[in-house]
Amino acid sequence: MDKGGASIPDEEWERFLREAEAGTSGAPEEPSARARIVARQQRGRPQGWRTYRPARLRQRRTVWYVVGLLVVVGLLVVAADPGRVAGWLGGGGGGKAPLAAESDRQVGSNAADGPAQLPTVDEPFRGAPAERWGNGTEGIHLPEAKATGWMSQEQVEQALVRTQDFLAGANLDAGVLRGERPGKAIALINPHQRDVQGYLATAFRAPSRQSDPLLLFSRFTTAKVRLVGNVVKTRGLITYQEGEHGALKVTADVTYVYPVVRAAAGSDEVARTIVRREIVMSWDNPEKVVTEPGTFSLVSYKADTTNGGCDNATGYFIPEFRTERAVTGPGSGQRVDPYDRNKSMDAQMREGSEGECRTATRS
Repeated sequence: MDKGGASIPDEEWERFLREAEAGTSGAPEEPSARARIVARQQRGRPQGWRTYRPARLRQRRTVWYVVGLLVVVGLLVVAADPGRVAGWLGGGGGGKAPLAAESDRQVGSNAADGPAQLPTVDEPFRGAPAERWGNGTEGIHLPEAKATGWMSQEQVEQALVRTQDFLAGANLDAGVLRGERPGKAIALINPHQRDVQGYLATAFRAPSRQSDPLLLFSRFTTAKVRLVGNVVKTRGLITYQEGEHGALKVTADVTYVYPVVRAAAGSDEVARTIVRREIVMSWDNPEKVVTEPGTFSLVSYKADTTNGGCDNATGYFIPEFRTERAVTGPGSGQRVDPYDRNKSMDAQMREGSEGECRTATRS
């Protein structure tokens, strides 16, 4: 046997075999293939034939076989449940898989995620279905644009983007949420629509039940509460069809979830205000309707609010906290689930009597 270029005498090799077979203590052990490779590499000498290179090659093929198998299994897991894989990679809230975008009104995706858990400042959406919803406009599904009515495909696409811009300016803008006037959103509304402009002028100057800015805009008073973090969870969709006079009729049905704490420094009890809005707008043909380029006319707007202040006409949401509910007790009205998007907006608003303060089953 070659050993670093020197031959081992036959009598020594035979003695080694006899002693190894007899189990003689102190008999030398033949180094493993790996040990010899390491030793020779450390000495900087070439590897001899007892380095078992074929075994290393077989081992490498085995490793690649295992890796290949794992890749195949991984691809099968991704195909079967891509949302779960996204959750493993950090997607969604609290490590839970985010929901796919809502592209249909009947989505069946509002079940509770296990036992109720109280939200915290670090996890303000904890224990709510919204934990898996999109952040901001990411949770609002935009449909594919197609030529409709008087608009080309490109014009429809632009109108849909501006619709989303309006929703963001009215419900997600940080300044508006702190009570500022939603100037960017208002600028997208047809200035020639007199009844709507009258409502907007009154709503911010002298809010009332008849002229309530909360019907279109989300606002909190910083004297009472402050938002937790900079994320508003959303889930909803925008749809469109041809309207009157060939207009593009767009409907936005979106639920917004706002986590807040009391305004006092050091407050850490988190409450959530949940608002579902359905807004129908008409992007009119300026040759047939008096309008301004890049603006829409409001056809209708509805809002259904949970924990925003029952019978509230201040122009700001006034959420209630757990400690306050412990004193006032639960409401006596119809029990509703504010996260249920399987019902139409009309059906959800029909639950309970007119003016009745309903009780949310969860927040």
